[in-house]
Amino acid sequence: MIRHPYDDSLVLFDPADVEPDLAPHPLIGEHQADLRAVVAWARAYLCRPHAELGRRGPVCPYAQASLDRGTFLLAVQPGGGHTVASLSTLLAPYRDWFLDLAPRGGAAAQSTTILVLLPGMRDARQVIDAAQRELKDAYVVHGLMIGEFHDGPPDKSGLWNPDFRPLHSPVPMLVIRHMVPTDLPFLVSDETHLAAYRDLFGEQVPGHLRDLVTKP
Repeated sequence: MIRHPYDDSLVLFDPADVEPDLAPHPLIGEHQADLRAVVAWARAYLCRPHAELGRRGPVCPYAQASLDRGTFLLAVQPGGGHTVASLSTLLAPYRDWFLDLAPRGGAAAQSTTILVLLPGMRDARQVIDAAQRELKDAYVVHGLMIGEFHDGPPDKSGLWNPDFRPLHSPVPMLVIRHMVPTDLPFLVSDETHLAAYRDLFGEQVPGHLRDLVTKP
């Protein structure tokens, strides 16, 4: 369990925190079923191949390392009724905290992720989707990605199979991680996003993605 250095209301848990029946924090006691469901989903879905994925390997290439290294970090924001603006305010401290916890270039940078669970938003999936679209600029400029997950699932297709919707999860959430070279397809349609990508990776684009880049 990691407490925010300046805000006692913000706490991050790793999977080991949510397993014991004696919860070390009130948020776990209240939302243990949701937290355990997300950890189980990560192990059974993110860390394994999927018949509809369209490529070999696990759904998320980084999830197993994140779980193994204790850098798969879970937060819970239990309230509902959020707007896009209130979700933006809610997520901002986690974005800044992430940059302190896992500075780019550090040993744990690529495997670190913060999953902000929003259990009260189960009936407001469209707000989560809209928030992700609105927030993306403010994360990409810092070299970060923010993703939306829920049981809708979000209407975004997989890179290798356009009929596959990979962002399904048992609990609604917004997820923060570092940008990686293979994120180019999610960034190439916006010049500002593409510029942020180039600032980080230059022209060292993975071979199978080079045709997506338009030279300046």
